[in-house]
Amino acid sequence: MTNRMSQKTNPPIPTINDLAKLANYSLVDTLNRDPDAKENGADHAPRQVFTGHYVPVKPTPIQNPEYVVHSKIFFHELGFAGDMAQLADFARIFSGDISRVPEPMRKVGWACGYALSIFGTEYDQQCPFQTGNGYGDGRAISVLEAVINGRRWEMQLKGGGRTPYCRGADGRAVLRSSVREFLAQEHMHALGVPTSRSLSLYVSKTEKVKRPWYSEGSRSKDPDMLILEPVAISTRVAPSFIRVGQLELFGRRARKKEHPGAMQELEKIVLHLIDREYGDVIDQKLTTAEKVVLLARSFRSRLASLVANWIRIGYCQGNFNSDNCAVGGFTLDYGPFGFCDEFNPHYQPWIGGGPHFSFLNQPAAAEGNFHMFCIALRPLLLTHKDCLQKLEEVRNGFSKVMQEEIEKMWASKLGIGTFQPKLFSELETLMVQTPVDYTIFFRELSTVPNDIGPLKKSFYTNLKRAIPSMYPSHETDPDGMDRRWAEWLTKWKSLISSASPTDVNIATPSSREELSRQMKLVNPKYILRERFVAPAYQQAALGNYALIRELQEVMTQPYAEQSKDVEGKFYRRKPLELFDAGGISYYSCSS
Repeated sequence: MTNRMSQKTNPPIPTINDLAKLANYSLVDTLNRDPDAKENGADHAPRQVFTGHYVPVKPTPIQNPEYVVHSKIFFHELGFAGDMAQLADFARIFSGDISRVPEPMRKVGWACGYALSIFGTEYDQQCPFQTGNGYGDGRAISVLEAVINGRRWEMQLKGGGRTPYCRGADGRAVLRSSVREFLAQEHMHALGVPTSRSLSLYVSKTEKVKRPWYSEGSRSKDPDMLILEPVAISTRVAPSFIRVGQLELFGRRARKKEHPGAMQELEKIVLHLIDREYGDVIDQKLTTAEKVVLLARSFRSRLASLVANWIRIGYCQGNFNSDNCAVGGFTLDYGPFGFCDEFNPHYQPWIGGGPHFSFLNQPAAAEGNFHMFCIALRPLLLTHKDCLQKLEEVRNGFSKVMQEEIEKMWASKLGIGTFQPKLFSELETLMVQTPVDYTIFFRELSTVPNDIGPLKKSFYTNLKRAIPSMYPSHETDPDGMDRRWAEWLTKWKSLISSASPTDVNIATPSSREELSRQMKLVNPKYILRERFVAPAYQQAALGNYALIRELQEVMTQPYAEQSKDVEGKFYRRKPLELFDAGGISYYSCSS
């Protein structure tokens, strides 16, 4: 069942019939179905789900679907024919109609429940029954597992209609949020950040739903109007979609002994997770208790590395609850995410997020999720005191592992082998006080400039005057700031030029050109900023998908020096008038 199986290479997959031959439904075939579920999947009203790992659900197709875009890169990796997304049977399935799939594909999908914790605190208020038994995949329905070229992939429709976990909502995703997620997943993959992937995106030509959003030119934090938006279905793909929140749900039930099979259900989902996500690093011959300890250690490493990568590229998850934290250690659930423009440790794109999920607080948020992950596993170790102690040691070691990853990341962005706290502290202060465009600053630093001239391409020199409330106490003397920047640059250049070749901890590129090349592999040139995405989904709502496809081309080559035309359009600072624009600088939870 493991995700990485024998390295068999499948022949090309030109049709749905060829894809169907690779179907292999590990989750529904090995885990427990909700005993109260309907086998035909006609289960679309909110209700409590007391036991079982999944509920069979038949997706609700969108009306009159139209092809918008597919991931050319991911199609190539999977071996799918380039025109497959525009074939009628492919479009029918991945716009929600699985009633006529070829065998052995199945005509019913599945949705899963999970629990919620926020920053290490358990919650059940989001469950309409106040019990935690009604919270889960409210509009995400998995429709296929397939083993392709030795790897297992689960394919999930986002916006596929109501499930028992919909909490009374309509189960739909709108084109706006679907475009954002589609582009972001493939962009993150190209950036080298572990992530779920995008397969395809279809929009309904006739079906619309109402959502709160911002009026044109709005400066309101909260959406100030209701708008009709086209519904869409995007298909996201991952080795699995098991979240920390899922383990929490079964861990809570086992801890509270909510039903006779609670402990067995916890063990089954943990072993299933290990098979799906960690089968290549955890020996199947070990006992469950031994596997649990190794799982915690492996997940800790992946999670710390993931969050360090988020900070490296300026990404903020916005709502990093346990239910948005994939136990496979990759980015999942692109709801209120954002990429920062100006460097701001407290950047938070989501109006409901608060400082606890802000940009440089993400390591602490990750630690909260990891803490809840470990609590969920504890019931399996109650009779194995030695393993329970080891689990506690792994949990207590998270902050140290996280800090090491963060320091390694900052060192790589600066082109130095060993993190220099004083140098970085001075830089962080300067980046906030100037302020600077995060992406442009580090890309220009990657040219190893002779003076601060190139760095000033990233300076928002008028931002403090335009929005003084954002920078109330900062120095306003431009000459003084230039001097401080020049002094910092001199220190940095002295450090990179004096690295000793006998110090194995310090990288010693053979030339300035080689150092620049290495730094440009870490510091991207192009980032999917919201001000680029908004026009794309606005035009798409009118039936014009050209800008989506242009962004797809540009943002899947984020480290490349692209054309002058691309550079002029997408490598530039944020216009000052957009800094407090609703729907651009901040937004409600994507619907």
